[in-house]
Amino acid sequence: MTTAQSNNSKITVYVVSCWIFAAFGGLMFGYDIGISGGVSGMDDFLIKFFPNVYDRKLHAKENNYCKYDDQLLQLFTSSLYLSALVASFFASKACSALGRRPTIFMAALFFIAGAILSAASEHRWMLIVGRILFGVGVGFGNETVPLFLTEVAPIQLRGAVNIMFQLFVTIGIFIANLVNYATSTMHPNGWRWSLGLAAVPAFLLLVGCFVITDTPASLIERGKDEQGKAALKKVRGVDDVEVEYKEIIAARDEAMAVKHPFRNLMKAASVPPLVIAILLQVFQQFTGINAIMFYAPVLFQTMGFKSDGALLSAVITGLVNVGSTFVSIYAVDKVGRRKLLLQACCQMLISQLAIGSILAVNLKETGTLDRTLAAVVVVLVCTYVMSFAWSWGPLGWLIPSETFPMETRTAGFAFAVSTNMLFTSLIAQAFLTMLCKMQAYIFFFFSGWIVVMGLFVIFLLPETKGVPIDSMVDQVWKQHPVWKKLFKNE
Repeated sequence: MTTAQSNNSKITVYVVSCWIFAAFGGLMFGYDIGISGGVSGMDDFLIKFFPNVYDRKLHAKENNYCKYDDQLLQLFTSSLYLSALVASFFASKACSALGRRPTIFMAALFFIAGAILSAASEHRWMLIVGRILFGVGVGFGNETVPLFLTEVAPIQLRGAVNIMFQLFVTIGIFIANLVNYATSTMHPNGWRWSLGLAAVPAFLLLVGCFVITDTPASLIERGKDEQGKAALKKVRGVDDVEVEYKEIIAARDEAMAVKHPFRNLMKAASVPPLVIAILLQVFQQFTGINAIMFYAPVLFQTMGFKSDGALLSAVITGLVNVGSTFVSIYAVDKVGRRKLLLQACCQMLISQLAIGSILAVNLKETGTLDRTLAAVVVVLVCTYVMSFAWSWGPLGWLIPSETFPMETRTAGFAFAVSTNMLFTSLIAQAFLTMLCKMQAYIFFFFSGWIVVMGLFVIFLLPETKGVPIDSMVDQVWKQHPVWKKLFKNE
């Protein structure tokens, strides 16, 4: 079955353009992650919306770890993720009822509206409503794009194609860092440009919706069998798709017996992917990555880099992030998912412990790191970002999108997306306060989680490389030493 599927596809220009246009959803998300930290460190932005933070920043004897600790400033970042959390459940319904393509189209529209309102903000409430609209766009995009990519990818390239989403997230973060670097000197409205330019990736995604087809699985799931077969021929680049078409039809017929997909998540076939999807998202956030990415400019300012030096350091980490994601695209379908995750746990653990130790010994509440140590910390942050970018970053989205059976795929993935958004918002809301209270020891806090993550991979996460998505139950869960116990009555 695997061989028939894998041999029966041809990479065409149309197929690649489908992958690229859909992946612009990742660019949208990445741009927002990257832009938030830079904007919340800009003086013009702080003076207009958060004058208290600006005053605190100006004090001569400021506390290095506490100068940005402000709940409302953190709400500026985290409100997006809370609205994305709620939106992902509506997106799941839209995804099943309307299809993948219309849901992606809606994501782009919400994001454009958020960019316009944010750039035009005159009051704090406008800023927060703009963030909420961004959040709805992110919720709809992150629910749909990884599923779209997994469903249109040929089996032998499924990992690499899905990771295009994460690749575009990293490119979005990098572009946002460059934009912040450029707009930080454009007084007094540089921040407006930073936020308004978020409309560009959303517009590209909107245009892409007129190019891409809906996925064969989505069309067949909604009873459009002939359109589904035509779409399958289009995305496989060949006419002989009978084997895969029959597999999708069989999965659909099984799925049609399910009237309440959310309730069915508690059945044996969906429990392992649900537990793994939720834990992957929790762990992805507790690596500390978004803390580093959101607040990289603020973090580097804390270490004593001046404002533009801090943004430049963030640009460097952004570039490392993009480059390292290519490693994942190359390795994921050759080396497999588990090895990448375990190798990264080791590298991230060493990096975090080293950063924490240097800061604990050398960065006091006032004063700065000397130049050499500051450069060492930037290198360690890059080492850390590098390992995350080829492992927990992309695989946190890939594994949940490929392991659910069809009847609970959109519902299960909605739980993955909403868990990601919940923990992203918790970290975004709490990180600057934690940095203030825990100081350098925050890096030891994240290190502890990395150890737990490694144990999770060793004992609970099976390898899914090369397994057809509709054969996961028989080939993966029923063979796994822990998960097979759920199926002993079947």
